[in-house]
This record gives sequence, C-alpha cells and structure tokens, in this order.
Amino acid sequence: MSQDGAHGRYTGQSLAGGRYQLRDLLGEGGMASVHLAYDAVLDRQVAIKTLHTELGREQAFRERFRREAQSVAKLTHTNIVSVFDTGEDDLGGLTTPYIVMEYIEGRPLGSVLDEDVRQYGAMPADKALKITADVLAALEISHEMGLVHRDIKPGNVMMTKRAVVKVMDFGIARAMQSGVTSMTQTGMVVGTPQYLSPEQALGRGVDARSDLYSVGIMLFQLVTGRLPFDADSPLAIAYAHVQEEPVAPSSINRSLPPAVDALVARALKKNPNERFPTAEAMRDECLRVAASFQASAPSIVPGVGPTQSGAGVGSAVFPPVDRTAPVPPGPVQTPYQPGPYATPQTPAPAPAYGYPQQGGYQTPPPVGYGPQAAQTPPPYGIASQSATQPSAPVSGGGKSNKPVIIGSVVVSLVAVVALVVALTMSNGGSDDKGGGGGSSPSPSSAHKAGYRGPDPTRRIDKAKCTDPTESWNDSKKILLPDFRYKDINSVKACFQAAHWEYKIKKEDDNTWGDGTVLDQFPSENSDIDPKNPGTIELTVSTGNPPQ
Repeated sequence: MSQDGAHGRYTGQSLAGGRYQLRDLLGEGGMASVHLAYDAVLDRQVAIKTLHTELGREQAFRERFRREAQSVAKLTHTNIVSVFDTGEDDLGGLTTPYIVMEYIEGRPLGSVLDEDVRQYGAMPADKALKITADVLAALEISHEMGLVHRDIKPGNVMMTKRAVVKVMDFGIARAMQSGVTSMTQTGMVVGTPQYLSPEQALGRGVDARSDLYSVGIMLFQLVTGRLPFDADSPLAIAYAHVQEEPVAPSSINRSLPPAVDALVARALKKNPNERFPTAEAMRDECLRVAASFQASAPSIVPGVGPTQSGAGVGSAVFPPVDRTAPVPPGPVQTPYQPGPYATPQTPAPAPAYGYPQQGGYQTPPPVGYGPQAAQTPPPYGIASQSATQPSAPVSGGGKSNKPVIIGSVVVSLVAVVALVVALTMSNGGSDDKGGGGGSSPSPSSAHKAGYRGPDPTRRIDKAKCTDPTESWNDSKKILLPDFRYKDINSVKACFQAAHWEYKIKKEDDNTWGDGTVLDQFPSENSDIDPKNPGTIELTVSTGNPPQ
C-alpha cells in the first residue's frame, strides 16, 4: 500500500472487504479524492470518491453523507453519473466514507471549453446550447426528486469520448449544508464562488432555481470564453452576484443572436421568481434558440469583457486570493471536430482561475437582489468551498483546481456591525406560535416602500404532512417536508392536518412575498417522530425590505 498527500490519498488499498481495489488517483479537491478502482465482484472499473479524514471524524456528517448518497443512487438518467454503492472503511487508521460511482472515460467540460477557446475564442453557440440542454435534462430529474445540486460548474460536468454529457457530484454540497456538521456554520456558504446564485451568496435557502442561475453562468462562460463575474476574493465575487449586472454575451461574442442574450439574461436574474421556473422550461428554450439560428464561428471582440467584479467593495474588507495555488491541468489533446466553424482572428486570452482572463468594461450601477440593494457587503463569512472538485476520470490526469476556503471573515466596519446588531434586536421579539391554524403573520410595521405582497399560489399539499416520506434510517420516523418558499397559510393547513405545532418568527424581507416561509428548523428531510415532532420553527417574510 502507498499513501501520498495530506488527505489520505491511497493507492493499493482495498475497501469493502477487498471488493474494491484502489488504483490510480484521478482527481482531488478540498473535500474528497477520487481513484480509479477495480470492482472484483462485478469485474469492472469504477470510480471511488473518498471523503477527507477531517470530514470522516464527524459521525453526524457521515450519516448525512450516507443518506444523500442513497438519494443520489436513485437518480437514473443518461446525463447523470450513476452511483453504485456507498459505505465506510478504515484508511490509515481513520474511518473514511466513500462513494462508488460509474467510471467515465472522458474529460471535464472545462477542458473542452479550453480547447474551443484556443481554437475559436469561445465555444460555438449551437454546441454550447446543446450541452447546456443536456445538463438541464439531468437537473430536471434531480429536481423532480427534490435534490438541488448546488455546485453546477464545468468541473462537475463530464464529456465522454462519444460526447455524452454526464453531470456528477449530486448531493454532497447538500450534505455539507445540512447543519449537522460543525464545519458548516450559520452564514457559511458551500459552493464555487464564480457560479454561486445570489441567494447562495447571501447564505439563504436555495431551491431548484439556484441551479438554473449556475447553469446561466456556465452558459455565459461557454459562449464568451469568460466568466461574467470575477474578482480577487471569493467574497467580492459573491458581492458581484448580488449587486452587479452582467454584460450581454453578444457584447463579447458578436456572432451570438439576441435570443442567446435574452436566455442568459433571464437565467441570471437576481430574483429567483424572475428566472425560468423549471429546468425543463430552460432546457426547452435552449433547444428552441439552438434551432433558430444558423451555426457560425464565434467572433470575439478584442479587449471587451467584464472587469474585476466587486468594484463597490473595499479591497481591505476582502482578503486576496492566493494566486500561487495550483491551477487546473491543461486540456487533453483530443481535438474537437469543428465542422463548419472557422478559426477566429482573436487569440484566446491568458487563463485566470483556470479560465480565460476577463477584459474591461464599465460596471453598471448595482442592482439589488430583492432587499439587498444596499452597498454593504454581506456581513458574514463565506466558505467558498467546492463541494467536490472534479472527481473526473480525466484521461489527461492531473489535479483539479483547489477550492478556496475562507471561513468566518470578520468585516471590520462599525456600520455593518451596528446594522447586524440592529437587525438582530428588531427581529428578536417577533415570534408567533400555533398548533395547526391561525392567521398569517402581519408585517412588523405598516407596509413600507418596496413592500412585496403575498403569493398564495406557492402552496404545499397537505399530503406532505399527512402522508410524508418514511425515514431511510428508522421506519418509525419520517422526513420533515420542505416548507421553504411556501405561503404560510398553506403550511399552517398542512400542520393542522398532521396535528403538529409550530412557532413563527417574522423577518423583514421583500425578496419573497408577505407570508412566505424563508427558513425552517429542523431543516427539510430531518428525521422526526410524526406523532411527537416537537415545535417546528418557521421564519416568515413580512414583505417589507430589511431595515
């Protein structure tokens, strides 16, 4: 047996009583390492992801990780990397959780993009739209099962040798954000900064539309060769997602039709209500746009592109990124067959963060995401941790880009601290209790400028409470339904039908309408006793902007 690196990357070790024999190291990220392995029982190659030892020390996290792996194993689709098995075993004297996955002979989408950038300046639009449509097909299946990916990016999308799209790493970011591990604390965010949705950047709850925002970022990158937002620190990038508007992709790539601009603009709306409602709807639009124009080579405008984002944030607030950190390996030298595309005149720009460096443009005035129009950055730390870096069975080898981890950043601005204290005090006494009925919470004060009214269409079916999903671990327990972003009246009716008790805390927030549930405790899919679940705490919007 041999071991290399600080995170227990083992070759020659066996798992599951000798069934899986670890071989070559395929990739490594901030949370996990991935090995090519041999399954001695079924006589086949598999990919095995092993969680790093610091995660494996926490029993609560290992249990959540196992449950998420079981959920992901139920996802069966051409565009999803299959999960075959999961378990725990001893590696180097430490309990280590692992997942056994389908082995994909191919390369990450990021490598495909890098090759197209060198050859054309960006990925041809028809190719980019078709790849995006396949990613959305995978998300459609996961969203139907209640699984939000939370970390969509080119590094988590594989392209097989036959150009089949495969999305991987479902469920692991969710396990990190479950709140059962001390590694995930209030105000911390798990994800990759350049692809975070505004609601992720703000540390709020996410739903399927958060994934669609990340897909929009990825599509922008594919068709322009550049990211819409980038900066010298993860927090500055997060600020840009919340406050800044991206340029139109056609301002960088002149060959793009207006329909592509419109598609990307809708996907990148700050308010989730203004994005595509489902992955299916966005996929249909991608295919419609792809069929509506004649394929042509990208035409990149020299020197045009986004400047460093987060211009409204003082550089002293955010620590700089260590640019001496390793960058992703170069793409595999397997040429993409260009078909009708011609080689562009503009050479590919130099890479930064593993992707093309951005040019310059004038940053538009900040556009608020709901109530977050203020110029103050989020006053909490953001751990810009990729849930799992490319576990890619990449034929070219090499390591994936290291995630940048910044936790509990203290913003030394007195005004921000005062604001946080004021908000905490103003929300401290706004509880409302009930046992299965009652009226909707009224706003903490009269309707104010920017007030958003209730949305009674966002209802939850009573059956979610009266006929809930059985726990994976205990047949006598159930999984707590997800009440977030539902109208409080329908949630109360659900509670009443199940004879559950609840407690309401009102919060000023006009991103969602008055009476919308913003958060819950325990979190969704927590194991509870249906006959004695205790008092469930709900945070409900007043519809007023934060004070």
